[in-house]
Amino acid sequence: MNRLEIAQRLRAARELASISQNEAADALDLPRTAVTQIEGGNRAVSTMELVSLAELYRRPVSWFFAEAPDAEEDVVIALHRIAPGLDDAPNIRSEVDRCVRICREGVSLEGLLGREERDGPPAYREPVPRSTGEAVMQGERIAEQERKRLELGSAPVADMTELLGDQGIWASVAELPPTMSGLFLHHRSIGMAVLVNARHVRARQRFSLAHEYAHALLDRDRVVGVSSATNSSERIEQRANAFAAAFLLPEAGLEEELRQLGKGQPARTDQIVFDVATGGSIQGQLRPAPRSQTIGFQDVAFIAYRFGVSYQAAVYRLKSLRYVNQPESALLLSSEHEAAGGDYLRALDLFDDLETPVSAGKGTRELRSRVAHLGLEAYRLGEISRGRLLDVGKTIGVDGRKLLDLAEAARAE
Repeated sequence: MNRLEIAQRLRAARELASISQNEAADALDLPRTAVTQIEGGNRAVSTMELVSLAELYRRPVSWFFAEAPDAEEDVVIALHRIAPGLDDAPNIRSEVDRCVRICREGVSLEGLLGREERDGPPAYREPVPRSTGEAVMQGERIAEQERKRLELGSAPVADMTELLGDQGIWASVAELPPTMSGLFLHHRSIGMAVLVNARHVRARQRFSLAHEYAHALLDRDRVVGVSSATNSSERIEQRANAFAAAFLLPEAGLEEELRQLGKGQPARTDQIVFDVATGGSIQGQLRPAPRSQTIGFQDVAFIAYRFGVSYQAAVYRLKSLRYVNQPESALLLSSEHEAAGGDYLRALDLFDDLETPVSAGKGTRELRSRVAHLGLEAYRLGEISRGRLLDVGKTIGVDGRKLLDLAEAARAE
């Protein structure tokens, strides 16, 4: 490859990354004119300079030498271009980029092991909703279909991160801007990946995982999807919220839970029995005890715990399914009742299961463990070297020497 071709690719990578020549020059500790000369093909770029520029432009060095570099926008570049706020804090940018690197490493290892490409769950082809009502209808219908496909029945979902992983989607908790609940990424270099906000409490993280799962099912044509307070009114976001509510709180499961609590039954049940003596019927009514069917804060709190959702999400779902009306839902959502629901869960030592965040460190365990397993298997089968396995350990934040010891033990079996 000649100097001019490399120069053209360096310029293209810099422009895609939205980096000025001055910024590139500062990174190399060179005058801007040196970058101009490099990009014009008038000056050769050294190996060290190329490595530094590749890191700055978020491109692998090999991209600059490939016979036909990928014209598709790099997922990291697209992510930082589409998701405003990621670059405002270095720790957030670093954490998100690290999660993407782990996913990319996982895809690379799967390729070395001859695994099939991660296609993910089936794609549901639905038109973009034209109204909020249509968005809710689509979301609830797809949630029911997906539960049937996964054979979940009406039971609560035990672990959303594990469920996504089993469906070929990398899933993790990561540091995100406060207004951002989650990200959905889809690129051939990483497959499909979901990141949810480490700042949010567990119940909200679970809801965000289900929300982003909806995007994987319905909106996977995008390289990057951002779910935040600024775009919550978009129809596909409303659809994803409806999917998450119905997927985590299935109607049949909620009905059964209320029955177990002695709630949710009709206020009056007509009883009609055939009378063999007269050929007519015997009629009567069965009425529950007064106020016995009232759904209180303690019922909502327990349902929230059982299905792993927030107190508010449980109230809105009960209202959607007409178990509570508008005045009743407003009362349940009042600060006094919501606080009482929290006190109820605290008294039973259940509060932390919903209302404490899963930290970014613990939230990446599922993702890191899957990639670590791939690394060990690739080394055991001789597909990667010791050095590459040490690099895998560095990428996933595991002591490379310990990983190597485990790999050697696995190879010896």
